[in-house]
Amino acid sequence: MPAIKEEDKKMAIISYVTIIGLIIAFVMNNDKKLPFARYHIRQSLGLAATGLALGIVGVIPFLGWIINLLGIFVLLYMWIMGLMNAINEKEKPAPILGKKYEVWFKGI
Repeated sequence: MPAIKEEDKKMAIISYVTIIGLIIAFVMNNDKKLPFARYHIRQSLGLAATGLALGIVGVIPFLGWIINLLGIFVLLYMWIMGLMNAINEKEKPAPILGKKYEVWFKGI
């Protein structure tokens, strides 16, 4: 595996720091197309989309609230693992849905 550029790693990490960080990383990487950053931007985008879906489900009384609460903990775990992969320079999918994010957001 080739060495990962410092700029590539920084963008990958920034993509996990809030939605604003994701947007910043996406815009910064739009011209450069750094592969490691692109991979983690896709993973982070998937986590953001999952969070949005959980928020929508959370509007449903009782059952939606329970799904939302449990989902937030799972999402937090997935986010931590994705961030740790970026910090440790690993191109590894987030647990549970990471492989799906690779497929769903392959055009990004």
